[in-house]
Amino acid sequence: MAPFEDVSKQSSFHPKPKGLLLQYGTAGFRTNGEHLDHVMFRMGLFAVLRSKKTKATIGVMVTASHNPEEDNGVKVIDPMGEMVTAVWEGYATQLANAEQEDLLTALKDLIEKETINMSQEANVFVGKDTRSSSARLSQAVMDGVSALGGHSKDFGLVTTPQLHYIVCCHNTQGNYGEPTVEGYYRKLSEAFIQLTKNAFNCTDDQKHLSVDGANGIGALKLREMERHLKKSLHITLYNDGSKGKLNHQCGADFVKVQQKAPSGIEINPGERGCSFDGDADRIVYYYTDSQGRFRLLDGDKIATLISTFLKEQLTLAGLDLKMAVVQTAYANGSSTNYLEDTMKVIVQCTKTGVKHLHHVAQGFDVGVYFEANGHGTVLFSKSAKDKIHQLAENPSTNDEAKRAALLLQNSVNVINEKTVGDAISNMLLIEAILAIMGMTIQQWDAIYTDLPNRQLKVKVADRRVIGTTDAERRAVSPAGLQEAIDSLVKRHPKARSFVRPSGTEDVVRVYAEAETQV
Repeated sequence: MAPFEDVSKQSSFHPKPKGLLLQYGTAGFRTNGEHLDHVMFRMGLFAVLRSKKTKATIGVMVTASHNPEEDNGVKVIDPMGEMVTAVWEGYATQLANAEQEDLLTALKDLIEKETINMSQEANVFVGKDTRSSSARLSQAVMDGVSALGGHSKDFGLVTTPQLHYIVCCHNTQGNYGEPTVEGYYRKLSEAFIQLTKNAFNCTDDQKHLSVDGANGIGALKLREMERHLKKSLHITLYNDGSKGKLNHQCGADFVKVQQKAPSGIEINPGERGCSFDGDADRIVYYYTDSQGRFRLLDGDKIATLISTFLKEQLTLAGLDLKMAVVQTAYANGSSTNYLEDTMKVIVQCTKTGVKHLHHVAQGFDVGVYFEANGHGTVLFSKSAKDKIHQLAENPSTNDEAKRAALLLQNSVNVINEKTVGDAISNMLLIEAILAIMGMTIQQWDAIYTDLPNRQLKVKVADRRVIGTTDAERRAVSPAGLQEAIDSLVKRHPKARSFVRPSGTEDVVRVYAEAETQV
């Protein structure tokens, strides 16, 4: 029982504040960075057990994504780059919340419940974002790994999607790519350059993009990546972290919620701009129209653009693959109507949280999923990838079908599908699609018109009072709440509204849309 003696000794240097309770949600654990030392140490222990159980390398990312600078958090990455399973989320919560004197019991319970072979080797890859608390907290993770006899490798400053990518590459023996940040840059850049070779008459003006890096890790990594792009895209980077606070009045979440451009960015009318969030797994686009009005292209618009392009290429290639777009209750009604009625694409609605969308998307040959906040990706089944590859390589394939198959093959490579969203990867895919289709951002925006909408949050004492059903679109408790919402909605054309408890904080989120804005 020597490992447990070391856990006891080491955990005393990472004590849990009495009575502090945290929940492992869609985004892992997240709160003020001052209160996370014990959680990080325990997630090091947790990652070792998960590694032993799966007989694979596990990732631990220290980040609080779009939260303010003073917050921090942790996300655990499973062997194929996906999020941990719901059962193990529960174990993570139990381990994090065990009082100091009960930690060893909680640890042994988990080992027994999952029949973990403690002699199995354990490997953990650790990454962190640019927050001032991240260095200290990532060290606490590595302390936890070593306390239970695991091996850790520190990848230092990386975006969350880069760590997902590295973990997946390592566990697939390089089949997905080279398990380094440089390997990530090379794979995505080469696919992007190949894709944009197919662009018709793309001028230098059309190649220009303004990027808001949210003063975070995405800005640093995009700057490193630029040389790999070989001037195939001209990026002007704003909010690069040289001044200004992380996510403060900038970043994807700020732009989506406030419906305005981030501070510190200059875009001429009609020019494209986009914003990453703090750990670069979300992206939204925007521009200013000729009347000076701010126009946002969020996750719904991104999903529509990508699915339009992919469906067109699948048709030209003559591939009969089952494709769907997965949305949440927050998706604008206009996007759903356009996808179903005009595009004739299958649309599925599921609970909020990318893990739910990811799961549904896996049921199709091609699954496009994006939350309205810009978090999402595209999944291709193995069978779909094989068919695309065979068509691209077959000498007897006609020119039109071959071109479409090559476009699809390079799209697969530019999409970092082993993550649940990657701002850099999605930016490259969007830029390539706009270039190939010869489309301006205004033309993209005009595909459909969003219904006016509002999203608010209301602080409550206990968010669990509200229960929902129908992919969180209807409230089942407290009694009478849904009836009250229905009576208000009936008064307005094309109106829709719902309330749902937040997955991460004691607030209730309220969404409403209608044909007109009063």
